[in-house]
Amino acid sequence: MTLSVASIGAAEHLAFVRAQRSVSFLQTPAWAQVKTEWRSESLGWYDGERLAGAGLVLHRPVPRLDRYTLAYLAEGPVIDWTGRLEDWLRPLAAYLKANGAFAIRLGPPVRTDTWTAAQVKEGIADPGIRRLTELPSVEAPGRRVTEQLEAAGWLPQNPVDGFGTGHPQYTFELPLGGTEDDVLRGMNQQWRRNIKKAIKAGVEVTVGDDLKAFHDLYVHTAERDHFTPRPLRYFETMFAALRAEDPDRIRLYLAHHEGELVAAAIMIRVGTQAWYSYGASATEKREVRGSNACQWAMIRDALAAGCDVYSLRGITPTLDADDPHVGLIQFKVGTGGQAVRYVGEWDLPLRPVMYRGFDLYMRRRR
Repeated sequence: MTLSVASIGAAEHLAFVRAQRSVSFLQTPAWAQVKTEWRSESLGWYDGERLAGAGLVLHRPVPRLDRYTLAYLAEGPVIDWTGRLEDWLRPLAAYLKANGAFAIRLGPPVRTDTWTAAQVKEGIADPGIRRLTELPSVEAPGRRVTEQLEAAGWLPQNPVDGFGTGHPQYTFELPLGGTEDDVLRGMNQQWRRNIKKAIKAGVEVTVGDDLKAFHDLYVHTAERDHFTPRPLRYFETMFAALRAEDPDRIRLYLAHHEGELVAAAIMIRVGTQAWYSYGASATEKREVRGSNACQWAMIRDALAAGCDVYSLRGITPTLDADDPHVGLIQFKVGTGGQAVRYVGEWDLPLRPVMYRGFDLYMRRRR
């Protein structure tokens, strides 16, 4: 197979995305409108005249050398990762280098390992187990992808804790199928109890548009949990861009108790996959379990939409009960899903001297 890479229009890119069963929302043409600080383009892989693959590239310029960029394909591109990768990645590198890229960074949407909820819980309870990777896993096709990337000179960018400058390598996902009762039965007792508590307390979850109310609660959550919040304008841009592409692409869920907003969350859906993207919760009234009510509403809607997977997004691989990050995986494991490790992000230097300079610059910023 001889493939060529060329720039494509947003309409052609979107048509290709819609023909796929599942594509990351970070690889939709609308995401370019969210990341306004980056220059963007849609690329297509052609087998003759047939469009065989597509990808959204975000170009990050080098400080003081704006004509050169890091070409970033987050959770992509959308190509056949089961085949010979050289056929796909060589024309990509040639195209991007000719158009000013000093390096490519991509994140293959391919799994290397999965662990069941039961394994994760057992690992947390065992003082001799400190990380997911110390547990036996079900191997996935991503290991073959890793071998091919290494052989072709790509460099892994995966930090030990799974979180870096890009997107997380480890996620927690809930496979969907069957009925709502089937999904509930897969959850642990605490999650089922919390959903019932929310219902009994009269928590009402609605899908709405009040981004200001969400953002106020999100800023409160950021102050409490010590992270830097995004500005309201970011969320306004994201909702406008994704809804323009598909009215059902993104939804805001608001949980009220006696008229007071106690939790809120954002869900994004593309094809047969849904993602819990952002969440917020009040410090008061934690006992009414508004966050669980929001999650259950999103899971039910994802199931009703025919989704195969509901992703709760990033986790760290720690199972150490004394690690403050373990609370994140403990909350998510209650859904009864599975922990997943992906191939992670990889760089291909196209102009090695410039790449080394950029790498040094980024290290000094951290």
